[in-house]
Amino acid sequence: MQSFLTSLGLESGIDYLRVLCGAFLLPHLIVKFQSQEFVKGYMAEAGLKPPIVWLYSAFAIEIFTSIGLVFDIYTRYAAILAGTFLLVASFASWRVSKGKWMWNFGGAEYPLFWAICCFVVAAS
Repeated sequence: MQSFLTSLGLESGIDYLRVLCGAFLLPHLIVKFQSQEFVKGYMAEAGLKPPIVWLYSAFAIEIFTSIGLVFDIYTRYAAILAGTFLLVASFASWRVSKGKWMWNFGGAEYPLFWAICCFVVAAS
């Protein structure tokens, strides 16, 4: 187990945060693949048009940034891209939820938190 952790470059707390930032993108990627019609409707409601372009862009960004963050490949660029992507997701959540903050009510709190985490990784 230790050699696996070492292969991911886990030597400090910021390394663990980097891997978590990448890994936490994966469940959302899977849900987007499974619920593409819902996600396109959500994106259209948020004003992200055309939604199909935003959906496929989200697929690409989440795949490449999660790989980059988990395996420490072009980490700074991956973290900046992921953080920017999550800021857009935060704005979309805020817009669709009509200004709600709490994530459990559909608000912008969750993606904004992870955007900040990604920018912390990029700054380190």
